Amino acid sequence: MDKPSLFQQQTAMGLYLRDPDHFAPPSEMNAERAQVYRDLIFANLSSLLSGTFPVLIKILGDERWRTLVRIFLRDYRARTPKFGEIAQEFVEFLASVPQALSEGVWPPFMVELVHYEWVEMALQQSDAEPLAPSDVGLILQRPLQVSPLAWPLAYAWPVQLVGPDHQPDIAPPQPTLLLVRRAEDWSVKFSELSPLAWRLLQRIEEFPELDGRAQLEGLAAEAGAAGSPEFMASGAALLRQMHGEGVVGVTA
Repeated sequence: MDKPSLFQQQTAMGLYLRDPDHFAPPSEMNAERAQVYRDLIFANLSSLLSGTFPVLIKILGDERWRTLVRIFLRDYRARTPKFGEIAQEFVEFLASVPQALSEGVWPPFMVELVHYEWVEMALQQSDAEPLAPSDVGLILQRPLQVSPLAWPLAYAWPVQLVGPDHQPDIAPPQPTLLLVRRAEDWSVKFSELSPLAWRLLQRIEEFPELDGRAQLEGLAAEAGAAGSPEFMASGAALLRQMHGEGVVGVTA
């Protein structure tokens, strides 16, 4: 029998490292040595991911967490060589390949929870710059922008409340609207948003040419409060608060 080529041996080793339950190591390789590599690969991947998803790990427990990491290692084909981006690809994998999760029973909120946990790391590592200082007195007269370090997020599940002692089975009728932002000290802060505040941030990104007053007038029309001085006053106060937190700024 011909000796396997280097390519065949590498292919066999790769299949074994990804899925040792269904593939054997290269025939000419010492089995114990192959197992050392197998265990190192799995341990390193699990370690890379575990620091980003502590809540999920507590909910799943060690055995189910290991199963989930094994599924990811077996089925995913990474698009990045950077270790720091593996967590993002894990999030994308769970969201885009639901059939991979057919093995076992998983929490219905899991996909959103891993995204929520990943956001904190993503903002801490972001290379984006905060908004330049601007005059809050122009908040109604000039077009606005949302800071790239402030992310308005919408979830079907109350991910900020999920934990080992709170694991809902049914999503509430109303979505969970959150603002996640990186502060000047690089800490990541989470806060709940009202539907109107969330929509205001969404509008600023959708209609960047509108000034602050036009944004509030459009929001008032959507809310059925067109022409309401009280709505405009509270909206202006909200914009000033967001400006002070570095969430929105006046476009130069």
